[in-house]
Amino acid sequence: MALPTITVHNSYTRHKEALVPRVAGRVGIYVCGITVYDLCHLGHARMIVAFDLIQRYLKAAGYQVEYVRNITDIDDKIIKRAAEDGEPIDALTARMIAAMDLDFAALGCEKPTKEPRATQHVAGMVRMIATLESSGHAYPGKSGDVYYKVSSFADYGRLSGKDPEDLRAGARVEVDEHKQDPLDFVLWKHAKPGEPYWDSPWGIGRPGWHIECSVMSHACLGEDFDVHGGGMDLKFPHHENEIAQSRAASGKGFAKYWLHNGFVTIDDEKMSKSLGNFFTIREVLAEYQPEVVRFMIAGSHYRSPLNHSDAQLDQAKAGLDRLYLALRASPEAVAATPGADPAVQRFHAAMQDDFNTPEAFAVLFDLANQLNAAQDPTVKAERAGVLKGLGAILGLLQQDPEVYLKGGGAAAGGPTDAEVDALVAARIAARRNKDFRESDRIRDLLKAQGVVLEDGLGGTTWRRG
Repeated sequence: MALPTITVHNSYTRHKEALVPRVAGRVGIYVCGITVYDLCHLGHARMIVAFDLIQRYLKAAGYQVEYVRNITDIDDKIIKRAAEDGEPIDALTARMIAAMDLDFAALGCEKPTKEPRATQHVAGMVRMIATLESSGHAYPGKSGDVYYKVSSFADYGRLSGKDPEDLRAGARVEVDEHKQDPLDFVLWKHAKPGEPYWDSPWGIGRPGWHIECSVMSHACLGEDFDVHGGGMDLKFPHHENEIAQSRAASGKGFAKYWLHNGFVTIDDEKMSKSLGNFFTIREVLAEYQPEVVRFMIAGSHYRSPLNHSDAQLDQAKAGLDRLYLALRASPEAVAATPGADPAVQRFHAAMQDDFNTPEAFAVLFDLANQLNAAQDPTVKAERAGVLKGLGAILGLLQQDPEVYLKGGGAAAGGPTDAEVDALVAARIAARRNKDFRESDRIRDLLKAQGVVLEDGLGGTTWRRG
């Protein structure tokens, strides 16, 4: 069966293009991962969920996907944090990687096919730097550092759209500068006393940040591969530098397509520790169910800015509640079958158009409306199967509706599931005895605790509002 054509917005060409893998039917994706010195924040969540959705859809469309996401486990920030905490670097990074894995799993993100760590590829970085030096693209400075010579690469600035001359005009030249050009960037950093180090032809030291991803992507996917992704904030200088050093070292094209997810703002302001509007994933998950957070992120097109606020999360919860309420009305969902279903066709058309999740979400809500309006149990079950099946492609709607709607347990300070069940039973008894004052008192009590009661022909159900 022929695979569908998927179009992507290529940041490098600034055009939407058909995704044509270098090897038919196989897509190699490299995404810049996390520098593991602290807990992951909402910006990380936005990036990880965005590319989780992309690789999930490619697999659902029938492609074989090699999804690589690196871990930066040696960096200035890591060294500084370990010193501040008084713990070995290995202990800090192990602790942060474990926390990262838990956070991403909570958000329903699949593990990548490969997850290389920078410290595992230092030898390859030394080799690439030596190649760059021997070909005139790199040089050692008097400080012991090794720099990439930006002027040696004619296409520098093409990805970001920045003019090197404009960048030079605005560059700040520091007193202890050892670079030949303000734009030159470090490939190898001479080790300072007490810092971790590796041996190299230029003395003991460690790799610069930019060289890490070039070497790890080459090691996992080859010198030419399909898709390179990451946050918009990485476009310059990180991705620009990756292109320069990778192409100069190999003489090949590096990544064919560049995909960048949009920024996260908090109440329409850029998220920043200095502004006091910085949130870790764990802080958000303490207030909202993980699937609600994923739903909020997935509902925005990956290239668009994502504004985080309590209002946005409340809106996401209301939308996800609506879908699960529709599924609860038909617990015997049947598996969807491929075919000419208009909803399925619309969903795939949306996702094949640069992973247009807002339009795909519109299909899910239309299905919920169809499910609610259906009277025939067979039709209900079939529509529920389609809704749940399409939701699965996005990593959504796979919980038992009752479990989701009851919040998976009590919020801090709220009644437990057992306590709610007991109050609901007491209210049913009061209604049976025509004690409507007591019935209303219990409903109001539960409402104040964030519990919504729904009376229907099949009895009383409840959910956390």
